[in-house]
Amino acid sequence: MKEFELKYGCNPNQKPSKIFMHDGSELPIEILNGRPGYINFLDAFNSWQLVKEIKEAVGLPAVASFKHVSPTSAAVGIKLPEKLKKACFVDDIEGLDDSLLACAYARARGTDRMCSFGDWVALSDICDKTTALMIKREVSDGIIAPGYSDEALEILKSKRKGNYNIVKIDADFVPALIEHKQVYGITFEQGRNNFEINKELLSNVVTKNKNMPKSAIRDLIISLITLKYTQSNSVCFAYDGQAIGVGAGQQSRIHCTRLAGSKADTWFLRQHDKVLNLPFLDTLGRPERDNVIDGYINKNEEDVCADGNWQKYFKVQPEPLTEQEAKAYLATIDGVALGSDAFFPFGDNIERAKKSGVKYVAEPGGSIRDDLVIECADKYDMSMAFTGMRLFHH
Repeated sequence: MKEFELKYGCNPNQKPSKIFMHDGSELPIEILNGRPGYINFLDAFNSWQLVKEIKEAVGLPAVASFKHVSPTSAAVGIKLPEKLKKACFVDDIEGLDDSLLACAYARARGTDRMCSFGDWVALSDICDKTTALMIKREVSDGIIAPGYSDEALEILKSKRKGNYNIVKIDADFVPALIEHKQVYGITFEQGRNNFEINKELLSNVVTKNKNMPKSAIRDLIISLITLKYTQSNSVCFAYDGQAIGVGAGQQSRIHCTRLAGSKADTWFLRQHDKVLNLPFLDTLGRPERDNVIDGYINKNEEDVCADGNWQKYFKVQPEPLTEQEAKAYLATIDGVALGSDAFFPFGDNIERAKKSGVKYVAEPGGSIRDDLVIECADKYDMSMAFTGMRLFHH
């Protein structure tokens, strides 16, 4: 297949629309089911690069959940502790521990469930039955993977009344070194970002604390590769083999850090005993539970515990999670990794990071205030590496 006609571009008025190879060669994909759209393919090709690079860098199966051309999370195949299984709504999955790919999916899809609603999924490995069964019951637009087992393919084909978008990509495809895009009829050309992110990138530790255990290096690599495919400016918190908070597309670095940090906090608080034991009505679906949990933790638009509200969601009125309880819980968190796609211009980013348990930091360096940022990291005994490489993505 040399080209594929799309229904429309980013919006219904943007026609005609298609994907094709600039040099006239065959597309490196097969569309096994459905009819993916323009934004679907943007998510598919960006997310595939992300999981492919994480797999190569870390040596474990990787999964990404993508939405509107940025990852909500990315994770590698590490077995989940029981509390995390429950928080991710996967404690009922038989054989979960037997599939590292399924474990990676559970982590990636369970990180920021509200933002992953209607996501695009990327798998580094051939999709197996367990992973397919988990994907089937989530609200999702499509999937890209290097292959599918027969059972997995049949399960996924039954999703969305048979219209679920399933794309198979040639895992050996190598893109051209030069890439192009057009804006306002003007063509931009640049070299493809083939910069390799690995442990050597973290060798320039500039803080007094030089200790970076293997787990921290793994998490920083996951964070930085995630940032490589996140709309800039961007910051990513990572922990235990997964990105737990992505702050994407903010004009200010501190707003990236605040956004990513608040998402990381919510991920941790989903594992609080009060949240895990919320007495939901049996009739309440998974997406509705996600919204209620977010309201319960973050006290958003509605007090879900108030009289007149709780009856819509719970069997009995739950006790609220107080601000003091949340702060006390988060104060026990430590060992979180933080990556930034460009330098931190002020120490306020480190101050905010500390509130979410950050111990390890990777950023390019190069600010005129680097010394102040290092001083702030030293104040909290953090270990921070300067990578010397910016990771802007637009």
